[in-house]
Amino acid sequence: MNGVLVADKPLGPTSHDVVARVRQTLGLRRIGHTGTLDPLATGVLPLVVGQATRLASLLSASVKEYAADIRFGASTPTYDADARFLRDAVTGAPLEPGPPPPEPPGLTREAIEAALPEFRGTFLQVPPAYSAKKVGGIAAYERARRDQPVAPDPVSVTAYELVLESYTAGLARVRLSCSAGFYVRSLAHDLGQRLGCGAHLEGLRRLRAGEFALSDAVSLAEIERAGPAAASHLIPLDRLLLHLPGVALTAGGARRASHGSALTLADLGDEAAGGAAGDRREQQRVRLLDPSGRLLGIAEPRESGVLHPVIVLV
Repeated sequence: MNGVLVADKPLGPTSHDVVARVRQTLGLRRIGHTGTLDPLATGVLPLVVGQATRLASLLSASVKEYAADIRFGASTPTYDADARFLRDAVTGAPLEPGPPPPEPPGLTREAIEAALPEFRGTFLQVPPAYSAKKVGGIAAYERARRDQPVAPDPVSVTAYELVLESYTAGLARVRLSCSAGFYVRSLAHDLGQRLGCGAHLEGLRRLRAGEFALSDAVSLAEIERAGPAAASHLIPLDRLLLHLPGVALTAGGARRASHGSALTLADLGDEAAGGAAGDRREQQRVRLLDPSGRLLGIAEPRESGVLHPVIVLV
């Protein structure tokens, strides 16, 4: 079992919960994910299985696409509607989610549209206090749950596309395409601050994570019903990272790559060797393929013109 299983994460469980349940379903320990979704979020959650776990870092650094529901009229400490970690200041009892706040008077679709340009392109974003960002070596959410001051450092993020699709009675639906590390919760909170009425994220669905879309996804319930047969939904290694050029190796080159040894032109197939010399392909990472086309790993160029494997799938 090697490849990517794209789960359609349901509302409620954490991403780690989904991984644990799929491990149990497939009877396989070597499973991870390429980027978390909050418990209140649903949608595309790519799970790397077997040898594909070595590709997780490459698969996680990809563009994400979301449909987000932003509720205007009130901000929350978590920047979303999840009240599991919120407690009454007097009694300490867990708070129950209440009714949505009333629609802010005077807030219009036009006002929201006018505020959105500030959140397009590349800018510095402050992660939520209730996040996994480390502050002084400790996850910010751990400090926040203990009512300790939390101030995560701002990070550079990019919103490639941010479109307001609808606004009715205090609830806006936006469609967003953004870089890895972008917090949609922070977008909701900051937009509410910008408009002076407060806001929080009420719902979030991830539509795409890099090359994986909802059309590739299988519901967690279906995966669990299928048991080990759910492995039939795996996207194989040879269909991953196709945006990287593929370099065919000779049999000897494949053996050297499997041991992590540097590769010269003599280790490349005739066509690959000619291309590498002609178009300076060594300027970017490449997929290493054995003579049968099977993915062996990922390599980077070196000044001497050789390719050095940085990820080996063994």
